[in-house]
Amino acid sequence: MSTKKKHPDLAERFSDTLNSLFVEFPQYFLPGQALAVAYSGGLDSSVLLMLAATYCKKHQIPLHAFHVHHGLSVNADSWLFHCQSFCHELNIDFSFEKVTLSEFSKDGIEASARKARYKAIGDFCRTKNISVVLTGHHLDDQAETLLLQMLRGAGPTGLSGMDKFNFSAELLGNASLILARPLLEENRPVLDEFAAQQKISFVQDESNHNIRFIRNALRHQVMPLLEDIAPGFATRFARVANHMQSAAHLIEVLAAQDLNLCRFEDGLRVSMLQKLEADRVDNVLRLWLRQQHLRMPSLSRLREIVRQLFEAKPDAKVTIFHETIAIHRYQDGLYASDRSGETNTENRIVHFRWQGEASRHFPDFRGTLYFHRQEDGLNPEWLAKQDLTLHLRRGGERLKLAANRPTRSMKSHYQALNIPFWMRQQLPFVSIDDDVLFAAGVGMNAKFCNQMTNAITFLWVDD
Repeated sequence: MSTKKKHPDLAERFSDTLNSLFVEFPQYFLPGQALAVAYSGGLDSSVLLMLAATYCKKHQIPLHAFHVHHGLSVNADSWLFHCQSFCHELNIDFSFEKVTLSEFSKDGIEASARKARYKAIGDFCRTKNISVVLTGHHLDDQAETLLLQMLRGAGPTGLSGMDKFNFSAELLGNASLILARPLLEENRPVLDEFAAQQKISFVQDESNHNIRFIRNALRHQVMPLLEDIAPGFATRFARVANHMQSAAHLIEVLAAQDLNLCRFEDGLRVSMLQKLEADRVDNVLRLWLRQQHLRMPSLSRLREIVRQLFEAKPDAKVTIFHETIAIHRYQDGLYASDRSGETNTENRIVHFRWQGEASRHFPDFRGTLYFHRQEDGLNPEWLAKQDLTLHLRRGGERLKLAANRPTRSMKSHYQALNIPFWMRQQLPFVSIDDDVLFAAGVGMNAKFCNQMTNAITFLWVDD
């Protein structure tokens, strides 16, 4: 009798993968915690759903199937009906959401559908208090991803492909959700065979055969040719992804170390960055941008950003825009600010009267004005009678910070306090007609202040 050990079948491998996930992240698998399957109705997700149903029934784990209806195909309604019927047959809780792509349309159909799909999945899991969602990505999907990233000229991070499981807060909009791909080491023929054995019916998305989409062109035209030339290439591509994941991790560790060396206050010190090799500077800036949830600029764009920032004189005012932020060079520092704050707001004005309140929020200025009582400030009875104006810098404002100090221009005050140039345009003033009472970030105008009990002073706090 042969003693050769039987190779585990797909169901066993699936079970082992989930068990290993449970062991590594036990906090996400509390008693009674449900699993979710992203279920499109196609081959991959149908096989996944069947495997998950068997596993969850054995381990008494609640299971939810979630379907996203994009409405891109004339068959979308029939796919929804198929998914509902299959889940009813397996006695699986089923939910769906219809999404529109209007807000994502600028990214193209494929990218827009992907963003909308993952956002819907994240929202669903948050509503159901689910911590783990399974998707049906498999080995051939991994190979497609690597080919696609190579065509884009991606670096180690892009060539890392898909992880077997990861946290994708930016994609899912849900920081407490694990995205798991338990079929990532299985190729499509294995899934085909399992579906045939289990008599699983699934839908066929006609758009998958449209080679106008680059991923489909790779799938139908390039990958079959690669398989003829180098049989089993997808498995070797998966090994490449693993090597790239290790390399990307080491690069990330080095970037974090360099970032910590260069970081000061809320920016990066230029003099420290300039001591690094060019590749390490790029590495630091990529991590810095990634921490702000921004897409990476191309290498040429990144190098141009570095050149402009590094070659600027210390007293120069340099601002470079990238997506939703503005990157500023100020003295020896690099700083990032919300680009929405860079808009033209010189005509933004609010007229108001103080009515004894402790604070007042001004949404248009994205901040709150606080009224503190102390022994040196404005007479509260006088202040209550004044028509006050909240406004941004107009030019020509002057301020006297103390009785024994001269009246100085705002430029002088800002320079003395090292307030960066881009922030100066966002700090509001409180005025009476043409007289400044208070300048945010600087202080009160001593010209109007007196020594008295319960005098009022202002403090501005950004949202």
